[in-house]
Amino acid sequence: MTLGPGLTLLAQAGAGAGAGAGAGTPPVDVSWVELGLAAGLVLVAMGVSSWQRLGLTRGFAVGAVRAVVQLLGVGYVLVYLFAANRWWLVLLALLVMLAAATKTSTDRVKERRRTIVPIAGVAMLVGAGVTLAYVDAIVLRPGEWYDPRYLVPIFGMIAGNAMNGAALAAERLQSEMEARRGEVEAYLALGAAPARASAEPVRRALTAALIPSVNGLAVVGLVALPGMMTGQILAGSSPLLAVRYQIVVAFMLAGAVAITSAIVVLWYRRTFFTAAEQLVARGPG
Repeated sequence: MTLGPGLTLLAQAGAGAGAGAGAGTPPVDVSWVELGLAAGLVLVAMGVSSWQRLGLTRGFAVGAVRAVVQLLGVGYVLVYLFAANRWWLVLLALLVMLAAATKTSTDRVKERRRTIVPIAGVAMLVGAGVTLAYVDAIVLRPGEWYDPRYLVPIFGMIAGNAMNGAALAAERLQSEMEARRGEVEAYLALGAAPARASAEPVRRALTAALIPSVNGLAVVGLVALPGMMTGQILAGSSPLLAVRYQIVVAFMLAGAVAITSAIVVLWYRRTFFTAAEQLVARGPG
């Protein structure tokens, strides 16, 4: 499960409730000089690429510049959102994030892109929306339901993981349907319904989409301290409070990915069959 940047925002929102060692100590400030020094690590990666002739030097340079520009832009937008504190601006920001996630999740699907774009968009809207509403209204219950300190970073984490689940599910289902075309046609010839004929490709696609979430739950806190937990600790929260937040994050990401992947696979599967329950020669779109 990947945790996107900016998690310190949510950490700082709950930092005031923390107690124990480190609580009340302000986080270390990072100046532009320190940022410049941190860039030296990217230069190391570029040096390794040049040394081994990997062809990734330009990619590292462009990626580093994009990361700085994008994160600075997001930072200024969040400062404005926090100051404005308007529900419609928060929802607008979430829709922009959802649109970007939809585009990214479908970039790898070339032949059926026009088909999968609305499927992935609706799936992530439902999966991420339901999960966000549940966490906001039942688990965290902030003072204002649209509090951008909570909704924006939480939705960013949910949408990022749902995006990966949607991409894995769609890509794997398409490859499985192509690889098992003869098997699916044999089932149809024997009178099986499309759902039965495509049961194995569906199962394999869902498994591929959900395995990262299962692995993430199994190793969280053991292999590495996740970004959510680290951000809270750096912001001065008690480690025990950070752990509780991280548990919420781990559970909500697993649920969001499961809902999104299931919608993508079950809806996308239908596009491989005609109204007469025959396997289409080529996918639409």
